[in-house]
Amino acid sequence: MSRRVAFVTGASRGIGKAIAVHLARAGFDVAISARTLNDGESREISSTVAKSDNRPLPGSLSATAELVSAEGREVMPLPADLLDRASLGAAAGRVIERWGGVDVLVNNGRYVGPGHMDRILDTPLELLDKHLQANAMAPLVLCKALLPGMLERGSGTIVNITSTSGMADPAQPAGEGGWGLGYGFSKAALHRIAGILHTEHFGQGIRAYNVQPGYISTERIAMSMSEFGFEDTGEPPDVVGSVCAWLATSPEAGELSGRNIEAQFLCHEKGLLPGWDGPKFNDFEMRYDRSGAIAEELNQSLRK
Repeated sequence: MSRRVAFVTGASRGIGKAIAVHLARAGFDVAISARTLNDGESREISSTVAKSDNRPLPGSLSATAELVSAEGREVMPLPADLLDRASLGAAAGRVIERWGGVDVLVNNGRYVGPGHMDRILDTPLELLDKHLQANAMAPLVLCKALLPGMLERGSGTIVNITSTSGMADPAQPAGEGGWGLGYGFSKAALHRIAGILHTEHFGQGIRAYNVQPGYISTERIAMSMSEFGFEDTGEPPDVVGSVCAWLATSPEAGELSGRNIEAQFLCHEKGLLPGWDGPKFNDFEMRYDRSGAIAEELNQSLRK
């Protein structure tokens, strides 16, 4: 392949949008997928079964595509639904057909909808199925579609955007500053994939990473998460974007394949985002001291 190609899911806003832009800045043409093609589209975004919320979230594939194009790279918007495996397969097929394959796959998209902030007894089993499908099985659908081409070329990078919720228990119940089972156990399932990919394929030129963003300010948090105890006090999405671009391009990053990357720590240590002062301890992080301890332990192991 003469061009370098990246595929980013959940790229209509937030962390996914930032990742797409930073990869474009690093020299990649970028395929971007999400459900929202144009600004103003509405769908169910409530995190709880207790009430509905159909307000349009800011952001769209079209808006992200403009940002990627502004970096001087080609962009391919691919409307797709993480709960629809056929749409994911079709999206992967279009990239292969048009651009020949993918060098970097970033599984950033996740399930958005009820069950995220509901307690176990309040969460229908079918919603837990949706969390697993979107957060763990959909990334595998894309891995199985795009990994063979990477192996054929002898190189490739797969990044799974994970979460502290997949490594630690919440300090508070869902709805009071914690998260529900659907989010936590599906992110835990996603968390296991990178290490196994590394074990099976690192010797064939494949790098695989978990990237844990930490608390990041996004359009969704600003718009609808304060009622669940999550204030808009996180770090910028560009932190995660810069880390993903570094993992995709730096020879040094190969030493970290198969491991969990604490994005905020790595970004600060490597100076990847000029003008950013580094992680700060805010009220959210203080309440999640168990999660913070795990993050620091992983960060110490990364430094070794």
